[in-house]
Amino acid sequence: MQNIRKGLRGESVVLMGKNTMMKRSVRIHAEKTGNEGFLSLIPLLVGNVGLIFTKGDLKEIKEEVAKYKVGAPARVGLVAPVDVIVPPGSTGLDPSQTSFFQVLNIPTKINRGTVEIVTPVELIKKGDKVGSSEAALLSKLGIRPFSYGLVVVSVYDNGSVFSPEVLDLTEDDLVEKFYSGVSMVTTLSLAISYPTIAAASHMFVNGYKNVLGVAVETEYTYSQAEQVKEYLKDPSKFAVGTAGVAESGATFQGVVESKEEDDESESDEEEALVNLFDD
Repeated sequence: MQNIRKGLRGESVVLMGKNTMMKRSVRIHAEKTGNEGFLSLIPLLVGNVGLIFTKGDLKEIKEEVAKYKVGAPARVGLVAPVDVIVPPGSTGLDPSQTSFFQVLNIPTKINRGTVEIVTPVELIKKGDKVGSSEAALLSKLGIRPFSYGLVVVSVYDNGSVFSPEVLDLTEDDLVEKFYSGVSMVTTLSLAISYPTIAAASHMFVNGYKNVLGVAVETEYTYSQAEQVKEYLKDPSKFAVGTAGVAESGATFQGVVESKEEDDESESDEEEALVNLFDD
């Protein structure tokens, strides 16, 4: 706690106290200032919680708080917040301690007078309660699998309370969510034929396609449909000629060949000069 206070000093203040006193303070402050937005904090003051007051960047404050963790042993009856995996290798225990490993079905072998774990073992799963055998084994191995520290559970800003996961969103995430929302609005608008700004361009295009389809199937025509009708009558008029491409390819090949001949003549001249100096 002292390290957290020191890390936040100058930008933030950490307040820990009894929940009843904090709730009463929030109510009194809301009555004096008339700002009832603070009352939304009262339902959150349950359990072992505290308040961090800051005018700095909320994401930076969250990252600073997360830096300070203290290792904690696995105690009997504690609900595991994470998976606990015992790594392979030498345990430093003498062979008389193999009973702990046998109870937990951990494969071991004796190597140079010590018990060695052969493969990594998932000892405790997240959400399971720690048993007496698991706690005793982890204590003997000197493993402190859990950690303690402050965790940001909710964020209050200008009367709104939201999850701290929002602070991890980047600009790309926001743009992606915005595009996803626009796409849903467009799809819904097209499905129920309700005009919106998001669907307007698609409606115009679909309408143009319908009108063009009618013009193609009937004798009715207009300037934008004439080219389409002409293409459907004789597609060869719009085919890209290949003669020019073939001629350009031949020209390019001729240039390459002439270049190769020039290179060969230059190499012959260089070889003649070298032979001359050799004589």
